Amino acid sequence: MTAAAQPELLALLREQVPRVLGAVARRCSDFAAAEDAVQDALLQALAAWPAGRPANPGGWLYHVACRRLADHRDSERTRRHREATVAQDPAIGTADVHDDLDDDLLRDDTLPLLFTCCHPALTEPTAVALTLRAVGGLTTAEIAAAFLVPEATMAQRIGRAKQTIADSGIPLALPDPPERPARLRAVLHVLYLIFNEGHVASAGAQLVRVELATEAIRLARLLHRLLPDDGEVAGLLALLLLTDARRGARTGPGGELVPLDEQDRGRWDRAAIAEGSALVTAAFHRGNVGAFQLQAAIAALHDEAPSVAATDWPQILALYDVLRRLADNPAVELNRVVALAMVHGPVAGLARLDELAQEPRLQRSHRPHAIRGHLLAMAGDHAAAAACFRAAASHADNLAERAWLLRKAASSPAD
Repeated sequence: MTAAAQPELLALLREQVPRVLGAVARRCSDFAAAEDAVQDALLQALAAWPAGRPANPGGWLYHVACRRLADHRDSERTRRHREATVAQDPAIGTADVHDDLDDDLLRDDTLPLLFTCCHPALTEPTAVALTLRAVGGLTTAEIAAAFLVPEATMAQRIGRAKQTIADSGIPLALPDPPERPARLRAVLHVLYLIFNEGHVASAGAQLVRVELATEAIRLARLLHRLLPDDGEVAGLLALLLLTDARRGARTGPGGELVPLDEQDRGRWDRAAIAEGSALVTAAFHRGNVGAFQLQAAIAALHDEAPSVAATDWPQILALYDVLRRLADNPAVELNRVVALAMVHGPVAGLARLDELAQEPRLQRSHRPHAIRGHLLAMAGDHAAAAACFRAAASHADNLAERAWLLRKAASSPAD
């Protein structure tokens, strides 16, 4: 049975990874070796657990990863022999032999792991990539898609980051308060990207990866508990809650994408919206407004509106105008194009989209084509809109998004 057939298995493994990786890294004091060992343990779990899962998943993974480390220290011949033994050993099948492992050994090291991977010894893009792999459990291909770079480039970046961690002797621990600001921006970026991959999967048949979105929110809550007075931490948590609040209405019975203007807003999570709105309002009152607070404020305006037409688009556009001065982010520019068109008409949006056409970070994305199709349809040029939707579909790796774009192309009225 494949992992794709068992989303609940992947969710369980993803939940265990930070705790197990933290425990193994503390034991061997070698982040790169620990990460490799845990990855091997995950592969064995994917093969063994469909037949029956252990009562203590974390203990199972920790035990197998530690054996992998011991094997690595032996000769190649002994290593091969012991790996074969591990694979056949019933003690690490699904038996409950690790239930007596001390819970303190597998304590939740997620936040220390986040801050360790985001050490100033690494550049921010490299730190974010490494953390997405170690904490978020994303594949190299998924991380490359998030950064809009080739997979081979991302693999090299992650490899260099692991080597830097190994060479620097960075400890697995929360940094002292004076050291936290230097790492916090990267930590926030990581959680945002993990959530985004869960909100709209970069590839595959499913639009949403619930386990990723849920884990990102859990980690953001932990971070907010650690730093309750930080406005950007509160802003990030608010943004994730306000965005995830729409999840129940974003897909149809068959998993098909339901766009914002067609969603049943009665299915939105009003408790999450209320919590997110309260968080961002309190953060704004503290001053020093940052990018995540602005994005959360935009999300709140969407969530509080009774319909797309009744949304306060001028206020959203004004917030995007401020946000673009704080963040050099092509996704922000694309979202602003939509707001611009809703306020000043599709021609204004199309003109700005033309100005972004040469942005290299957008060349691999399907979103510019999809937005152009939407604006052309607003302008009444349905034939050109259909062509743009087809172009967007050809660039989309997520099958649910691709299917929706093709439906849009097919449903565009003929001129």
